[in-house]
Amino acid sequence: MDVAIFSSTRYEREFLDQANESAHHRLKYLDVSLNRDTVGEAAGFGAACIFVNDKADAAVLEALKSGGTGLLALRCTGFNNVDLEAAARLGLKVVRVVTYSPNSVAEHAVALLLAINRKVHRAYNRTRDSNFSLDGLTGFDLCGKTVAVVGTGKIGCVFAKIMLGFGCNVIGYDPYPSREFEAMGLRYAQPGEIGEKADVISLHCPLTPATHHIINADTLQRAKRGALLINTSRGALIDTGAVIEALKSGQLGGLAIDVYEQEADLFFRDLSNEIIPDDIIQRLISFPNVIVTGHQAYLTREALTTICETTIASITAFEHNDPLVNEVKAG
Repeated sequence: MDVAIFSSTRYEREFLDQANESAHHRLKYLDVSLNRDTVGEAAGFGAACIFVNDKADAAVLEALKSGGTGLLALRCTGFNNVDLEAAARLGLKVVRVVTYSPNSVAEHAVALLLAINRKVHRAYNRTRDSNFSLDGLTGFDLCGKTVAVVGTGKIGCVFAKIMLGFGCNVIGYDPYPSREFEAMGLRYAQPGEIGEKADVISLHCPLTPATHHIINADTLQRAKRGALLINTSRGALIDTGAVIEALKSGQLGGLAIDVYEQEADLFFRDLSNEIIPDDIIQRLISFPNVIVTGHQAYLTREALTTICETTIASITAFEHNDPLVNEVKAG
């Protein structure tokens, strides 16, 4: 099958080619992201493969369908960038990667937490300039601190398990309680408990209408002063403007994010020689107690292998009219 792969990167192509060795699909790698201006690149391709920041709204899906595309394959878990109702109306099948390596994302969240708490980023920059002063680099012991895990799915549970290893008091929040989370002897927070007790809040939930801006001015005001906030899930879980105000006032002690609400125009590209017009991201990275990584939490060999193998397997199943075990449907 002919497959148009949008937002492809050099490091992904190696893993996709390996996964495709026995399937023999004809893969066309495209550097551009999928949107209304670029959807014509998929004309004549039976499948289009997209990533987290590609836009598959109704207009894009209609153009894909009219161009002969029957399958939209997401090489990611989240699907908030796809109009599933429009896809169903058009008869366009949508598949995703249900799970890849929860360890990769959870471990990156831990790395961000350790770095922002112990000021590793600041120490690294200092020592490169032969500045070995320790002023301003004081952190706190994680052992004995309260860590709130917002979203206790597979990634949240792995993160919670690691935090237990640090000797933390771990509490959870999720409208759908996890047996795995509770099997570790952990409990879900009582109303107001996260705000009162959490020294660290780590987000591991999907982006839905209910979780959009789950971290906002109100939740930040009720948070424990000086708490650290970690987000490796979706950028729009956080009201970035409210977070900036909380950082300025000291209400929020630090922020470490691998995702950003307006990341589609920034992440996965080299903008080092350009003027970035996004004042919000520029303000964020100006804070000494903020760390931003460019959506790299998933980026391990193990995760890339699973993502690419699952994606190719779904394309092959569609080609052979086999059941699509990773299909996503509206509702």
